[in-house]
This record gives sequence, structure tokens and C-alpha cells, in this order.
Amino acid sequence: MEQDSNADSSDPNYKPILDKTVFSISLALVLMFALFLIADPEDAATSTRALRDLLTDKVGWFYLLAGIMPVAFCGWLAFGRYGDVKLGAADEPPEYSTFSWAAMMFTASMGASLIAWGFAEPIFYLQTPPFGIEPHSNEAFEWAHMYPLYHWSVIPWAIYCLPGLPIAYMLFVKNKQEMRISSSCDEFIPEQNIKSRNALDIFVLLSVVAGAATSLGFGVPLVSSLLVELTGAPDTLMTKIFVIILWTAIFGTSAYLGLKRGIKVLSDINLVLMIFVMVFVLFIGPTSFIMSITTNSIGLMLDNMLRMSFWTDPIAKSGFPESWTIFYWAWWLAYVPMMGLFFGRISRGRTIKQYICGVIGIGSFGAISFMSIAGAYVLHLELNGILDTAAVLNDRGMGGLVAVVISHLPARGFILAVVTLLSVIFYATTFDSAAFVLASICSKNLPSNEEPGRKNRLLWACVLGLVAIGLMVAGTVSNDIEETVKSITVISSIPLIPVFFMMSYTFYKWLRKDVDGVE
Repeated sequence: MEQDSNADSSDPNYKPILDKTVFSISLALVLMFALFLIADPEDAATSTRALRDLLTDKVGWFYLLAGIMPVAFCGWLAFGRYGDVKLGAADEPPEYSTFSWAAMMFTASMGASLIAWGFAEPIFYLQTPPFGIEPHSNEAFEWAHMYPLYHWSVIPWAIYCLPGLPIAYMLFVKNKQEMRISSSCDEFIPEQNIKSRNALDIFVLLSVVAGAATSLGFGVPLVSSLLVELTGAPDTLMTKIFVIILWTAIFGTSAYLGLKRGIKVLSDINLVLMIFVMVFVLFIGPTSFIMSITTNSIGLMLDNMLRMSFWTDPIAKSGFPESWTIFYWAWWLAYVPMMGLFFGRISRGRTIKQYICGVIGIGSFGAISFMSIAGAYVLHLELNGILDTAAVLNDRGMGGLVAVVISHLPARGFILAVVTLLSVIFYATTFDSAAFVLASICSKNLPSNEEPGRKNRLLWACVLGLVAIGLMVAGTVSNDIEETVKSITVISSIPLIPVFFMMSYTFYKWLRKDVDGVE
């Protein structure tokens, strides 16, 4: 297979340098957005929600179709004639062990949102179940446990998986000397069209910031609530800002150290902690109930997968698809550039089939495992009258609910401390990856074996922290952080869908040319 690179990564002309155009314009726009959130939080919250409602109402069906496409395309690639194509030289082994590869992939993509939604999402569905089911009924309990498994498994991981393929192929087969989304869209934006490529990269960078900020917006209240439950400190805006500053210091340091010394080590620790928490809840909690309802939910999900994937509720207009499935697909799509760049960068030496089966298979298994255990435990507390979870959720939000639910486990102080540490590291691994990707987009002449400049990585870590503070201020003023964050997600993701298709088509054309010899 041809590896069409004329560049030598040992040549000093191909050492990473800052792309001042992309960097300066992107930084200015991000800072303007952050300052807008801080300076006029009420108007920011109101306007973003209005635009979100308009988008989900008018083009929600488009999000659902955009979610199905990656599943079909990835299946065709993995089990078709291109499945054995190596993302790298024919004889080179994977750059990272399977455990470290899975750890970096899982922790970068899921974040502690998995913890926040794992315990809280079933209670939302219990109060407002889909398909006209009566709230708090026996049927509502079953669907409340199953729906999070659907929202966090196959389709989300296929959305994350697909963009990493053209990036890995571009870096390790084509040997292109830059790590940018625009370089994986050759069929639509020629290499010589520098202005259009810069414009696309600036837009992509903004979407990465918006997607990362979304997760921070969910994560800060979670960690803040856990700290309050653990230490008795007041749950105020200043507490949340302290959490953001602490996070920025951690993931800034990790991003500064780079992939192998920072991000990889933090991800390995994080995955071990997550497995420990799952085992603790499974065996210390109601084991039989967890296993029983999980088995039931897997069957319920398989039986209703197509129905849920295409359900727009056009007649009853309950708002369930817009509030949940469409929001989730928008959230995953907002992460497409970041996950594509990061997954592609860490997947050297794997075949297309190994990559796809690993990302979708390992990712879905990990998400389903955690969501099923967390969801079953919180529903057990509700079902047996141990805790009025709906009242706690409505009064204290998702973060408050998670803190109270964890407090009902044995060894309260110990498990609270472990979950707090897990949440802090979980988000640190997401955002050091985001800072790494942002710095890469702003770099020129970046060979696949090089990393963007340390100061560049550190700066973007600080910028993410500033955007998170803006979101906290806007959400606190409007008294609904989660809704403000969800609005930013939907708005930032809709223009990324065409980029998603551009990358996929370009990758197909590369394979046709390099493998089949067809121009």
C-alpha cells in the first residue's frame, strides 16, 4: 500500500510550529464566548435555550439519521474487504497495549458524566417515561433502567469510532504532517485551498471547546456536591469555581506532560478506579436485583432498538426524543472532532476491524456495565422506599442526587472519597485529551510521532477552565446549569454533521484508491 508522504519527520522543517492564524482567531472567539457567558449570563442562558428548542423541534429527525449512519458504515468497513487494512505500516505492532489504549479511549470520551448520568438518568425517565407509559409504574421502572444503556452504548460509540478512522489513516498510512480535521476532507477541500481549510479548523476547534465545556458543565456540580457531602463545605458558586481551578491544574499538568507520561498514566489509574467502584456497588449493593434487571434491560433494548433509533413522536409530541435521544446524539456529535483526532492518534498499528470492534465493543461494554450497575442501585433505593430519589433530584440536581445515593452505601466516607477521586480524575483525563487536541489543531508540521508544544497545550487547558467558569456563572444565574449546558451542546453540534460526512466520504475514496486502485 502506498504511503504517500514526501516529508521526513526528522527534518527540522517538519518540527511542530504554531499556526498563528488558526490559533489567534480561535483563541479570540473562545475568549469572547467565555466573557459573554460571564458578563451577561441571563441573556446567554435564555438565548441558547431558545435556539436549542428551535433546532430540536425542526431538525431532530436529522440527528436520529446521523446517529444510525456510523453504525452501518462501521459495520461495512469492519466486516467487508477493508477490515484487514492496517492503520500504519504492514509489520508494525500497536503503539499502545490494549489496556492502555482502551483506558485512554474510554476515559477521554466518557468522563465523569458517566457517573452523573448513571445514577440520575433513570430517575428522570421514571418521572417522564417514553411511549406514554405511566410514571412510576412497574413498566416505567424497566424502561428507566434500559434507556440509559441505549443512550450510552452502540450508537454513541459508533459516532465516536468513525471519525478516528480517516485521522489514523491520514497520520499513519498517508503520513500527513498535521493533525487536523481539514486534512481528512481532501475530497471537498483541496490541500491548496488554505483559507477554507483554516476556516474549517477554526470551526472545529470551537466545537471541541463547546463539547468539552458541556462535560465540564455537568461535571462541576457533580464533584462540588460530592465534596460538600464528604466535607460538609457549603455548596456555592465559589465552591464550583474552586473545583474548576483544581481540575484545570490537574489536567493542565497532564496535558503538559504529554501522551505517554501524562494522559496514559492518568487514564490507566482512572480505569482501575472505575472498575473498583463498579465491583463495590455490585457486590456490596443489591447484587441479585442488579443482575436481574440488567438481564431484562438487555433484552428490552435489543427488542426495541430500531423503534428507539427512529422515534420522533410526531403525533403525541411528548418532547421525550428531543429532550433525551436527540440531545444525546447532539452531544456525541459535538465530540466528533475531538474523538476523531484523539482516537486516531492513539490507534497506530491496529487494523480497521480491530479498531472498530475495539472502540464499539469495549466502549459499549464499559458503558453498559457502569450504567446498568449504577441505574439498578438507584432504582433499588426508590423501589424499596429507602430514598425518595425524585425529590432529591428535583431539589438538589444530578450532582446532589449522586452524592446522596453514594452516601447510602456501606463505608460511606470511604466510598464517597473514592467516587470523588474517580470523578476528578475522570474529567481530568477528558480535558487533558481535549487540550492536546486543541493544541494539535493549532500546530503546523506535526508528524505523527510528535506532540504539539507544551505551552500551547497548557494554554488551552486554562482556556477550557475559563469557559467552564462562564458556564457555571450563566447556569447559576438562570438556576438551571444542566439546561444551559445542554443548549450549548445542541447548538454547537448541528454544523458538524456535514463535516462528519465529508470525513467519511474522503476515507472511502482513499481506500478505493490505495487498496482497490480505483481513482
